[in-house]
Amino acid sequence: MANKLWEKDFEVNKEIERFTVGRDRELDLYLAKYDVLGSMAHITMLQSIGLLEADELARLLAELKDIYRLCEAGKFEIEDGVEDVHSQVELMLTRRLGDVGKKIHSGRSRNDQVLVDLKLFTRHELAEIVGLVKALFDELQAKSEQYKGVLMPGYTHLQVAMPSSFGLWFGAYAESLADDALFLQAAYRMANRNPLGSAAGYGSSFPLDRAMTTRLLGFDSMDYNVVYAQMGRGKTERNVAFAMASVAGTLAKLAFDACLFNSQNFGFVRLPKECTTGSSIMPHKKNPDVFELIRAKCNKLQALPQQITLVMNNLPTGYFRDLQEIKEMFLPAFAELEDCLSMAAYIINRMEVNEHILDNPMYDPMFSVEEVNRLAAAGMPFRDAYKKVGLEIEAGTFVPCKRICHTHEGSIGNLQNDKVKAMMDETLAGFGFERVAEAERRLLGC
Repeated sequence: MANKLWEKDFEVNKEIERFTVGRDRELDLYLAKYDVLGSMAHITMLQSIGLLEADELARLLAELKDIYRLCEAGKFEIEDGVEDVHSQVELMLTRRLGDVGKKIHSGRSRNDQVLVDLKLFTRHELAEIVGLVKALFDELQAKSEQYKGVLMPGYTHLQVAMPSSFGLWFGAYAESLADDALFLQAAYRMANRNPLGSAAGYGSSFPLDRAMTTRLLGFDSMDYNVVYAQMGRGKTERNVAFAMASVAGTLAKLAFDACLFNSQNFGFVRLPKECTTGSSIMPHKKNPDVFELIRAKCNKLQALPQQITLVMNNLPTGYFRDLQEIKEMFLPAFAELEDCLSMAAYIINRMEVNEHILDNPMYDPMFSVEEVNRLAAAGMPFRDAYKKVGLEIEAGTFVPCKRICHTHEGSIGNLQNDKVKAMMDETLAGFGFERVAEAERRLLGC
């Protein structure tokens, strides 16, 4: 039988086939179990509108569940000569069930089939990322509370500026992740809409029940307009990539700080020995390679939205093969970000803080603003206080008072970590992951 869903009575030139298929067979393994889930929902709907008999549906669902288990076990393969995951699944069903296996494609196109695969894959991976963001957030907040009383220099222009604290430093990155979670929620909600039934972008003459497949797959709603459903290819990936880039931006900045603060010139933090590497020539070296790689990988991830935009921004309405290129950059990006999040959480948990940074008199000038404010609060005009302290620093006679008493919201003495946690919790509650998981369990009969 034909190994391509569109194959007729001629063969495509082998070099043309190699060029056009590209890495699709390899990348489609990411989508295999989601292709099965989409097919299960689709044929359940087909039976409800009279395009499949009840016994045919039962046989197809049983075989699809077997294929799903193969996918879960990592044993699903796309055979040589088979174009993509859709062709492989249909081929396996036809081998086992004969002509019944050929009925699963009624009322859909590979266009809406791959769209639903991508949506199901994306929402699953976003849920994984959200869980890892929350894990890192928790580590950062715990460290913020643990070291909230330990002061450190704050910098502007890489010059010692004003007193900061490890409570502020760790807590700042936690709050950044809370904002990133808002981007992730928006991306998730856009991804969690059902394109199935849009076919090649213009609907079908079959009386498809799109509301049914939306419900069966646990989508929040459908992409209602069938043309827009196809226009969403590329747009969904781009918007999700922007959310991932936001997380990556937070991680890259954290990684830069960690590398800087771990260096001997700063000595603010100590990374766990098992998370560093050595030098082939310098026996004293403990290099922060993990954070350096996090920084590089996350900087690369921040380019992902632009890469996707450049592929899809000048395409008119309808499907074009250009969109295949997006899969190559988009699908593997999730695992890379997930890896970076896991590594960052692991190291933050084990990171040690130098609690005696301010014993070094080189940091005394950072208390100058505290002294200016003390004099101003006692009645001296601010500009006079500023000049007095400045002259003392120039003369080398400035003696700082290192007692810090900041009380306003978000300052050294009032971190507001509980408020930041409440923000994060509110955002996480808006995803609805459990409702999606329950829909998938029902579809699989688990």
